[in-house]
Amino acid sequence: MLSEDLTQLPRADVIILGELHDSPIHHLNQATAVAAIAPRALVFEMLSPGQVQGLTELDWMDVETLGAALGWADSGWPDFEMYWPIFEAAPDVPLYGAALPRALVRGSVAKGPAESFAEAGGDPARYGLDQPLPEDQQAEREAMQMEAHCDALPAEMLGGMVGAQRLRDAAFADTVLQALEAHGPPVVLITGNGHARTDWGVPWYLNRAAPEVTVYALGQFESAPEEAPPFDGWLVTAPTERDDPCAAFR
Repeated sequence: MLSEDLTQLPRADVIILGELHDSPIHHLNQATAVAAIAPRALVFEMLSPGQVQGLTELDWMDVETLGAALGWADSGWPDFEMYWPIFEAAPDVPLYGAALPRALVRGSVAKGPAESFAEAGGDPARYGLDQPLPEDQQAEREAMQMEAHCDALPAEMLGGMVGAQRLRDAAFADTVLQALEAHGPPVVLITGNGHARTDWGVPWYLNRAAPEVTVYALGQFESAPEEAPPFDGWLVTAPTERDDPCAAFR
């Protein structure tokens, strides 16, 4: 379904709002949706649990104070002012950080998602991380990883990269379920389009771990997909001017 009115998204226990990380338009759209949804909790791919500790007494209406408290400038994510409208749309809502430690994610490339998820305190079997992907999906996802990295990755790394993506998807789903249990629905997850996919992203892991939880996933694109994309709803926005992402690999 092509979504146009972000103030009238379908009701669900969990609403996943996808994005291209460097698109200001996508973040403004997310802010519009968050304001209309009035979630009980906000979960961010971009934040870790440690970053959101101690924010309950912070003045959320001050972009500089919140950005500094989160240590956003050192996080590697695009400028905080792009994300600020999302926080501003729900200033009194509990925040959850879903990001795993970077060292753990890097280590999972060699160890695999099941062992790394267990190290993080999770149950790999609950999210199917103890099982391999179907061969066709594994091959498709490895090809996507190669393309996303400008065909510059060694082929032997691709399987581990897909495993790291599975690890992160499961971790995001686990954090969403924690927020849902603590605060009730609806819970909103802010994340990249790849994690918002219904076929193998966070919605898939939520359905496996808690099939009774209803989920709506929105994707945002800068050009019309050739086929219906794997989202419950999606929209196309104006493109963002950006440098060639493959220039660094040449």
